[in-house]
Amino acid sequence: MSEMKPRDPGCVKLERVGGVALLTLSRPSALNAITWEMYEEFENHLVQLAADSQTRVLVIRGDGDKALAAGTDISQFLGFTGRDGIEYEHRIDRITQQLIDFPKPTIAAVHGYAVGGGMMMTTNCDLRYATPKAKFGAPMARTLGNCLSLNNYNRLVQELGAMRTKELLFTSRLISAEEAMNLGFLTGIFEEDEFFPKVMEIAEQISKNAPLTIQATKEALRRLQLPSQMAIREQDFDEVVARVYGSKDFAEGVQAHLEKRPAIWRGE
Repeated sequence: MSEMKPRDPGCVKLERVGGVALLTLSRPSALNAITWEMYEEFENHLVQLAADSQTRVLVIRGDGDKALAAGTDISQFLGFTGRDGIEYEHRIDRITQQLIDFPKPTIAAVHGYAVGGGMMMTTNCDLRYATPKAKFGAPMARTLGNCLSLNNYNRLVQELGAMRTKELLFTSRLISAEEAMNLGFLTGIFEEDEFFPKVMEIAEQISKNAPLTIQATKEALRRLQLPSQMAIREQDFDEVVARVYGSKDFAEGVQAHLEKRPAIWRGE
């Protein structure tokens, strides 16, 4: 009788290249299907990096070239109850909200599949790049018969539109990189042999720009997408504007411009 192979919990690797932090979902034996341990590591990294002044940009990718993540590890759903489902969706919702609220630009770098939980991680990044063979979707109606939280349905609608979201979830089909690009879901598509260097080039370019300006832009767009969008008042954003204009970085930018030299951004 053969012995059962031990479960591979996977991990989330953290690397740094200058001001760019790189999180890699690593469980290549299962197309990086996400385990509870990986979700916990991912959350911990997000909390740590959000508070790290040296981190200017976050890039998220999957280990290998077959997937960012092929959803959540299905074996973990055995014996699930309705209450377990609520807790799981709240957990995914919390992680996606952390991505939305992350104070620095986030970039999804997608090789292969970004499905289910991988699709939601991708959806909630600020910029999304993929290879031509990438595939996106949440085929729950064909696979497990589960659903999303209301907040995550709303995020798909914000990025894809209501009709396209319904069509994708009703049919359970996956969309190609080309279709995702045409729908405005992707920022760009790069060929396989140049893909990650191109993504890192963009991340490094962003990391060299004024961080407070970028944070203000991200915060403005986050607020404009809130459900209470119609009630947004300009003065509610004044504290963000005051922080940028009152910063040492802004004074440095003005001085550098007058002195005709590159500015040195410190995020202060």
